[in-house]
Amino acid sequence: MIGVRVVQKVSSTRAFAKVAPHVIPALDRAVHRLTRGKVLLSAQMLPGVILTSTGARSGLPRRAPLACMPEEGGGSWILIGSNFGRTGHPAWTGNLLAHPDAEISWKGTDLPVTAVLLTGEERAAVWKALLAFWPPYATYQARVDREIRLFRLTPRA
Repeated sequence: MIGVRVVQKVSSTRAFAKVAPHVIPALDRAVHRLTRGKVLLSAQMLPGVILTSTGARSGLPRRAPLACMPEEGGGSWILIGSNFGRTGHPAWTGNLLAHPDAEISWKGTDLPVTAVLLTGEERAAVWKALLAFWPPYATYQARVDREIRLFRLTPRA
């Protein structure tokens, strides 16, 4: 568990927030492609998915490797729009607001999903569980004036 604590501490720093958005997604995409969807490098610490959403303005497919919190029962996932504690909402959150039907690659399987933005008491309950799951999200939230967006993804039939 020492390794996890070190990673949590490092991931809470401002330096990490500056560098990580440029390095981690590129590495994740490359490793995911090379392993034909079987490995997501950042998922060695946190569960992760590759989200394919529709661009809010362009209408084009947009792929983003993202950390997620699988929910109990294994039927849904929580995506966290932390943007590494940077000021703006990540683009993928705007894409899901405009086009909630998306697809994720989860452990090498492509699944069609629908995203719902969590609000109110439901968001508060999930946020509490999320902080127990990965405490650095509290640092990210404290750094920004915006409320970090949380989405629940559920499989489409």
